[in-house]
Amino acid sequence: MVDLSTAYMGLPLTNPIVPSASPLTRDLDGIKRLEDAGAGAITLYSLFEEQVDREARMLDDTIEDTKYRYAESLDFFPPLETYRRDEESYLNLIQEARAAVTVPIIASLNGYSPGGWTRYARLFEEAGASAIELNIYYIPTHPTITSQIVEEMYIETLREVKREVTIPVAVKLGPYFSALANFAQRLDAAGADGLVLFNRFYQPDLDIKALEAKRRLVLSTSEEMLLPLRWVAILHGQVNASLALTTGVHTWEDVVKAIMAGADVVNVCSVLLEEGVGKIKELLADVAIFMSGHDHPSVKRMRGILSHRNSPNPTAFERANYVKLIGGK
Repeated sequence: MVDLSTAYMGLPLTNPIVPSASPLTRDLDGIKRLEDAGAGAITLYSLFEEQVDREARMLDDTIEDTKYRYAESLDFFPPLETYRRDEESYLNLIQEARAAVTVPIIASLNGYSPGGWTRYARLFEEAGASAIELNIYYIPTHPTITSQIVEEMYIETLREVKREVTIPVAVKLGPYFSALANFAQRLDAAGADGLVLFNRFYQPDLDIKALEAKRRLVLSTSEEMLLPLRWVAILHGQVNASLALTTGVHTWEDVVKAIMAGADVVNVCSVLLEEGVGKIKELLADVAIFMSGHDHPSVKRMRGILSHRNSPNPTAFERANYVKLIGGK
């Protein structure tokens, strides 16, 4: 019998498959179904910085608008709970999930800048979250913003969140950094307990008739896994933080590759939306069959055997594959 257990940011998990933030984790029923399907941990949908700021602005506007009204007009003032809907419902979901399931619950905080919104990390912990995934999504469109400014913004946001909590914090990154290995080490030094590679950016399309940008959702494929797979393999052994591979995980082979590259956990999302949450059981069963048939007694022993550090041909992760494919030799 193979051992599928793993640890992520110090949290013991029964297996390495962790559903990502998605519509499947927006309610208690979905969370229960994911646990029943075998998820090792569950990442809740994200609370966005913009939601927190919007609620604060709406409340400020209402207070400003009503401050000169007389007592007879107090019924014009909407109740405070009207402006706490997003945050309150999110905290309630954490509490309900903590009481209903036994697997670790990872709350997701999505933002892009240091600021007061990061205090919600502490509220997540108080509500019962086992860990926090800090999903930083920022596109520096102004030409005066340098890469150093962007990296410092990420690091300061991480530090603010870490000051608020004692539970582990993972940082979910995009792949668009000029020196990712260095930046990963800086995040590691700043206190990141985990790194999630990579955030899948949903690119807007252009409507040439309406002359506007439009939203477009396209689910991932296994081909998209190659980029995070490469970087997990490179970073394994170079950072103390746990590594989570996300984007493009659809098959049991994808799960095995991620672990062999050095991932502690593997995030799944698109495949569950396409095939249902029962896919988790199927993936786990097939991974166990492979491990049993190839003399891999545990996930722990299998992790990182194909990483950059342990590869017999480390240049394959750098330029060799590119040169051979493009040069035709």
